[in-house]
Amino acid sequence: MYGAVQADAHADADAVADVDVDVLIVGAGPTGLVLGIDLARRGVRALVVERGATLAPGSRGKGLQPRTLEIYEDLGVLDEILAAGGPYPVGMIWADGVPAGEHAMFDPAKDGEEGSRFIGPWMVPQWRNQEILLARLEELGGSVAFGREVVGVEQDETGVTARFASGRPVRARYAVAADGGRSALRRALGIGMTGETVDPRPMLVADVRIADLGRDHWHVFPPGEGSDFLALCPLAGTDDFQLAARFPQGSRLDLSPEGVRAVVAERTHLAAGDVTGIGWASDFRPRAALADRFREGRVFLAGDAAHVHSPAGGQGLNTGVQDAYNLGWKLGAVLTGRAPKDLLDTYEEERRPVAAHVLGLSTAIHRDETRRGAGTRQLGLHYRRSSLSEETRRAPGPLRAGDRVPDLTVDGVRLFDRLRGPDWTLLTLESGVYLVRPDGHVGWAGATRDGLETYRGRVGLGRDGS
Repeated sequence: MYGAVQADAHADADAVADVDVDVLIVGAGPTGLVLGIDLARRGVRALVVERGATLAPGSRGKGLQPRTLEIYEDLGVLDEILAAGGPYPVGMIWADGVPAGEHAMFDPAKDGEEGSRFIGPWMVPQWRNQEILLARLEELGGSVAFGREVVGVEQDETGVTARFASGRPVRARYAVAADGGRSALRRALGIGMTGETVDPRPMLVADVRIADLGRDHWHVFPPGEGSDFLALCPLAGTDDFQLAARFPQGSRLDLSPEGVRAVVAERTHLAAGDVTGIGWASDFRPRAALADRFREGRVFLAGDAAHVHSPAGGQGLNTGVQDAYNLGWKLGAVLTGRAPKDLLDTYEEERRPVAAHVLGLSTAIHRDETRRGAGTRQLGLHYRRSSLSEETRRAPGPLRAGDRVPDLTVDGVRLFDRLRGPDWTLLTLESGVYLVRPDGHVGWAGATRDGLETYRGRVGLGRDGS
């Protein structure tokens, strides 16, 4: 149970003098980059390593949910993200080469309905999202080492040693596997994943350019005689579309430009020559899987390394961002000696149940068992059952310990402006007193300040909340 004495943190801080970095982050996708940003702004020495020679190409996870946009505002990248993307278009169903009617792809919230300025997902191709995050990381003094493939990892009581396919090893106090669903680091640790095939039918996903197709709709071509569905979604901020096409079980997909053009010609009113450009293409097999544990000693799993989703509903990337946002402040507090090491135990305690819940939601959406609505916006996810959440009121109001603080304006002051930054915040509102964690969730709630100092001592905070 969390609550060890703070002296442990200082002992750990003094024990390691032979490390290259405080935290080694394996994988430069959105999860790894967000974690790198969060640690950099806390003054923690972190290194992000990436197996590839560059950032991963392709639109991939293109949907940023409202909660992710709130996190991006805190991390200082929201303006760039909003400028780079746009809202999702309405779906257009095609039949026999002509439009047959519109279809809403998401159930948007009303303005302010969930205490957020954002009412639906914002589309930014993943390659562009990563570019923005990398620029912010570098602005804060962080970096990514490309061409660094992890082939093994060893750890002891004081740190982690990562071995690479080429070059000398790196020694860190902690490491984070953010290297995707086929995580080499997770496999090196011997951590299994439990899951299922969401759909045995393979998917072709590609970025294509089609000059003569309208960009005001997400074009959906339902299954026809002898063929399965195909969809073309205009990628906001670009001239491209993301193509998604499903094939019968057992099919071998042709990812060549000729193969991509052929499937467009076979399933739509477009000709193969109308596809004037083809970028990234992938053979995707929808599945859902959850790592058996999110931690092995000094190594943590985050993002797709910890949970793999169907793309339906746009949950995978966003859940990974929240993993990083949860873990970053905890690593920072322990590494700077401001909190006991036991704080790190709450990462799996809080994030694994959330990941399991979101996996179920993604699978249900993929199988058309539920719609993309309030659950997919991720604003209502909470940590009420966490050992870090202490609710002392006999009759709690709508905002309880463990909840995300809503984006409200009180007495002319926007709460998110008060919460911005890497520290805890004490709020006194009409319905109570709240000590808010660095990730925007309420840690302690009471009718008065009675018991607040005891909680601060338990989590390793000084009297000023810092």
